[in-house]
This record gives sequence, C-alpha cells and structure tokens, in this order.
Amino acid sequence: MYLESVEQLIKIAKENGQTLGRMALILEAKDREVPEEHLLNIMRERLQVMRAAVTEGLQGNRSVGGLVGGQALKYQAWYNSGKSLASGVFGKAITYALAVSEANASMGLIVAAPTAGSAGVIPGVLLSIMEEYEIPEEKVIEGLYAAGAVGLVIAFKASLSGAQGGCQAECGSAAAMAAVAATELLGGSPEQAAHAGAIALKGMLGLVCDPVAGLVEVPCVKRNVSAAVQALAAVDLALAGITSAIPLDEVIGAMGEIGRELPISLKETAQGGLAATPTGKALAQKIFGRKEEKNGENN
Repeated sequence: MYLESVEQLIKIAKENGQTLGRMALILEAKDREVPEEHLLNIMRERLQVMRAAVTEGLQGNRSVGGLVGGQALKYQAWYNSGKSLASGVFGKAITYALAVSEANASMGLIVAAPTAGSAGVIPGVLLSIMEEYEIPEEKVIEGLYAAGAVGLVIAFKASLSGAQGGCQAECGSAAAMAAVAATELLGGSPEQAAHAGAIALKGMLGLVCDPVAGLVEVPCVKRNVSAAVQALAAVDLALAGITSAIPLDEVIGAMGEIGRELPISLKETAQGGLAATPTGKALAQKIFGRKEEKNGENN
C-alpha cells in the first residue's frame, strides 16, 4: 500500500464510506492481492504479541543493562491501590506502556510498531481503551491498520528512525499513530482522528534521542509512557471537537525538517543529552565495565 499523505487516505475513506482503518485494510488487500481475512489474521497475531508483551513486562524482569525492570509491576500496584492520580484508561495505558517497554529492554518479544524503542505506546493506548470500553477485537485490529497507514505516511514524508530524526520520529510517531487509531475506536470521524494525530505529534516535536549507554532503557522506557499519555490527551481533545491549526501531514513534514536539523549527538549516538550527563556517563561506565569483566572471565 502506498500513500502520499494522510489527507489522501481521508479522502478515499470518505468517498467509500469507510473508517481510516477499514480503508487501509481494503487498500492493503488490493495491493497485495490477498483476502482481507488473511491480513486480519496477521494483525490479530500482532495484537496477541502485544498482549503477551504486557504480561511478560509485568513479571518484573531486569533489563539487559540493568537500568530498568520491575517499574511496570510497581506502577500497577500503585494504580490498583486507588491512590494513583491516573484512573481508568490513563492508568492502564501507563502500566501497559511501561510493561511492553520493559519487555523489550529485557529482550522479550514485542511488536516494533513503529520501532522497538517506541513499542509500548500503541499497545498502551489501544489495549487500555479496548478493556475499559469493551471494544471488540475486530475493531481494534482495524485500528491497528489505521495506525499502520499513518506510520507509512510518516516513513515516506519524514522518518521513523531515532538515528535519523531523534525520539520524535519514534515515540512521537507512535503517539500520532496511536492517537489516530484510538480516536476511530471511540467513534471519531476520519477528520477527528487526523486532528488527534496532529495534536499528539505536535507535542513531541523536537524530542531528541539520547539513550544512556546507547541502550533502549533510559530514558526510553519512560518516554513511552509520556507518548502514550500524550496520545490519550490528544484523542480526548479531538473528540471534544478541538482541532489542530496545522494539518497532520504538515506536522509530519515539520518533524522531518526538525530531524534533519538535529545534531548527530542527539540522534541515537549516546553522545549528547541525558547520555552525556555525569550520571549518564557513570551508568555507561558501570554497565560496560561489568560486561568487560564478564568477558574476561569467559576468556
């Protein structure tokens, strides 16, 4: 499936009386010359992996670098205590985004949607809405196609890579994709979905990629939470009738330009930002010093 813009998808969907997700599914089936049911089954498997990643992340396993692990489990307990500021969808989204991100950091199986480093955002948003609002699985699967279609446009017009565009290209893109899908799940129109995506992405513009020790742990795991919450806020605004002054396609274009302007030190190289702080450097030294000791023992 090839799409030049989100506006193009909206136009086609409206002409055919379809949601963005359903239209994306139809176009993909036509492009690949396969039955829609075949594609639905593939996406159903992806949804199952997302669910399993939440479960795995709630086991409390430590990450490869040892910087994260057990945080999702700790937050879940806080959320369940009734003391949390975040209730309902928001609390679950935080829990699930943390869980999937921690599963990724501990080498668990995740869906890199759109990337491994931002893998917690879409499951965090969609699974929490699915549970809280009892959304049928089939509708969530179509929502994933809406998210995927937006991801295709972002890849074409900008980038999904932290090494090219900073974390805005990863967690920012994931927030936009999740917001578009979630808006449709909750009955929003294609236009409202696009406004939600634009609002979510605007809030993430300029976000740098500065992983401590070059690992997808700090600050990546918690940034997934920030992106998920940003997406949910954008959905709520769009459903209330609040619009984005700048269309989603133009926001995506701006993100691409910002990414090109970012220095290389802030694009996944671990040379700037948080990675270059005294604590960030100390953590990197601790991690790699420990690995060198283990390698020495093995030799």
